[in-house]
Amino acid sequence: MLPMKTSLFRQTFKALSHRNFKIFWSGQFISLIGTWMQSIAQGWLVYRLTNSPFMLGLVSSMTFLPVFFLSFVGGAVADRIERRKILIFTQASSMILALLLGILTSSGLIRIWHIIIIAGCFGLINSFDAPARQSFVVDLVGKEDLRNAIALNSSIFNSARIIGPAIGGVLISLFGEAFCFYINAVSYIAVLTGLNLIKPDNNLSNGPDSSFKKGLIEGFKYIRENKVIFFLLLMVGITSIFGMTFTVLMPIFAKSILKVGAKGLGYLMATAGFGSVFGALKMASGGTRTRLKTILLGGLAGSSFLVFFAFSKWFFLSLFFLFFVGLGMIMQIAMTNTFIQEIVPDHLRGRVMSVFTFMLLGMSPIGNFIAGGSAHLIGTPLTVGIGGFICLLSVIILGEMARSASSLQEKVTTK
Repeated sequence: MLPMKTSLFRQTFKALSHRNFKIFWSGQFISLIGTWMQSIAQGWLVYRLTNSPFMLGLVSSMTFLPVFFLSFVGGAVADRIERRKILIFTQASSMILALLLGILTSSGLIRIWHIIIIAGCFGLINSFDAPARQSFVVDLVGKEDLRNAIALNSSIFNSARIIGPAIGGVLISLFGEAFCFYINAVSYIAVLTGLNLIKPDNNLSNGPDSSFKKGLIEGFKYIRENKVIFFLLLMVGITSIFGMTFTVLMPIFAKSILKVGAKGLGYLMATAGFGSVFGALKMASGGTRTRLKTILLGGLAGSSFLVFFAFSKWFFLSLFFLFFVGLGMIMQIAMTNTFIQEIVPDHLRGRVMSVFTFMLLGMSPIGNFIAGGSAHLIGTPLTVGIGGFICLLSVIILGEMARSASSLQEKVTTK
């Protein structure tokens, strides 16, 4: 029995046998805890200052609005400049912004327009950080351990999503929001140290040289011709617009609907993270093949339980539903990431993953803006419930189209 458990453990954490990935993974984990602490503190601060669902949506939209316009440029840059250097620059810039947010808040000078501008600056940084980060993983582990590495990355992201909000909710009630912003600023030191310890490899494109404009078009052309990737990316975009906005509106659920305060907000966010970690570790312990069926099952589960959560009036039942929302969504999003990276040519990786980033993060401003306005007009539960139902329909319709395209590609390949 013990050898079987040891074998499962090794399989689950296989990618950590790569030195560079282990260093990067460890530094990210510490930094992400700080990031999630800042996220929950920023949402609470905005709602405390304005008491407005619309402003919650607007601030969150500003965090991702630059990604909408610049993620494709970020992807092209990630195929031309050493990705490690891009990440060092973006992480150092984020540290400065977190420190600035902390100073403004602790001094009592903070105003909502400060938060909006700083959120926009974070979005600008993320336009270049996200494509580089997505593509950097395969540079560290290669394609053989890619699925495991992406799953482990998802596990720390969502573990931080548990730890960060849980600690953040307590710290907000004890010391205020600024304390969380300062901790986040310090946490960036971990990932910056890790990036400087990594031995750089030649991770630039090995593809043909081309103009910047031609390089962008080449990435779009590849996606257009690969219908399976095209339909999966559409699903990610719809999930981002209509399914992921529940996190932005969570302060309203905590304060006005479930009436559990800042601590309860931390527990709600953390529980969704628990589900995501469980799903990510199941992915990591699985085989090397990424199945389309698993992506679609994850999408169906996440969207269905999101509808259930939207109309729950009981705190513990809401926690139960959120666990499966997190589990389902991580199966859909992380497995889509892996599925695409397993088949995309190396010289197009940054550009194709920039489209994934655009669909996942760039669509968020639209979703958050709609969610904030809709919650103001028709209420938060109905807004989240309708969003979950739209996601469910998209998985059913686009999922079937992706399955048909996959079957057609297999027939063409075998001929």
